[in-house]
Amino acid sequence: MLIARNSGGPRIQEIIDLCRQNGVPVRFEPRDALDRASNSANHQGVIAFGAAHEYVGLDVVAGAKLLILLDGVEDPHNLGAIVRTAHAAGASAVVVPERRAAGLTDTVAKSAAGALEHLPVVRIGNTTKALEELKQKGFWIYGVDERGDQVYSETEYAQPTVFVFGGEGRGLHMNVKKHCDVLIRIPMAGAISSLNVSVAAGVVLFEFRRRAGP
Repeated sequence: MLIARNSGGPRIQEIIDLCRQNGVPVRFEPRDALDRASNSANHQGVIAFGAAHEYVGLDVVAGAKLLILLDGVEDPHNLGAIVRTAHAAGASAVVVPERRAAGLTDTVAKSAAGALEHLPVVRIGNTTKALEELKQKGFWIYGVDERGDQVYSETEYAQPTVFVFGGEGRGLHMNVKKHCDVLIRIPMAGAISSLNVSVAAGVVLFEFRRRAGP
């Protein structure tokens, strides 16, 4: 639920209370952010996003060899593109946090081009806790970061594998970096230091798939 900052009154408070009672994430954003999200339709200071598909729990990863965890990817086009790429690369699921991250909207479904019908999306409450749980299940965690110690194409990947990609502009949170076993980077030849997150996911995942074979 998005609510415009400085909105008030009993009806707004009732919406906030209902969201909190039912575990619905609430974000307070500038009114122009809501204008963009609603394509300038009259939103009265409140916008709700429903899921285009159902989420699954982290228990679905049992037996998985490859998972993708997104640390706060907020652009639904990027999320959809990553879901599509992850499915094509053979991943078992994409894992997303419930807060400060894109949800499974119609825009995500369109960008995924049908991949949501085949690839489950796991929603987690706490990213670092989920990473620790995955480590306990035997997964190796590889964070993709422009300052990573190892080059992605030269890294020996242990399986089962989790690749962690950061959000647009910000990259990986510091606490998330600390919970990665290895930080890898994609070398850049130009003046720009990083790629769009969905492009970076394609580069890394298909290098991983090339090594893993058919």
